[in-house]
Amino acid sequence: MSASTSPILSPLAAEAAGYDHVIPATAPWSRVVRRGQVLRIVDLEGQQAVDTLFYNAHDYAERYSVHDTLLAQGSAYLTTGSVLLSNEGNVMVTVTADTCGLHDSSAGACSCEANTVRFGHHTRYMHACRENFLLELTRYGMTKRDIVSNINFS
Repeated sequence: MSASTSPILSPLAAEAAGYDHVIPATAPWSRVVRRGQVLRIVDLEGQQAVDTLFYNAHDYAERYSVHDTLLAQGSAYLTTGSVLLSNEGNVMVTVTADTCGLHDSSAGACSCEANTVRFGHHTRYMHACRENFLLELTRYGMTKRDIVSNINFS
């Protein structure tokens, strides 16, 4: 879907969008977001969570730090005005707008093992966010050891 035909973006926002992409349910996605660009997450179907990781595109060793972010925010949840910090104390992202409310940065992402415990053994081989993280990280030369705490935008 192009930005000009998006049912979610206003005409003004659609003109400003440099990239518009609909991600199928359960599918992984990644993209480099450069300084000054805006990442807008829209839940088209309702009741979805977007498990999100952030890394410095020039140095993957610098990544989102839940500990530093929550300590600086003084809150366990993120919303408009929240500043997401890296493990080096640098600002990675600023939440400039939020129509959903509070987003969790401490519950983590689902895994096949956790889904089995929560929903039964028959779910063992179903989709899980941690596997999506691994699929995308390998595109950038990273491994399972590079999966950090995520943000659940919901």
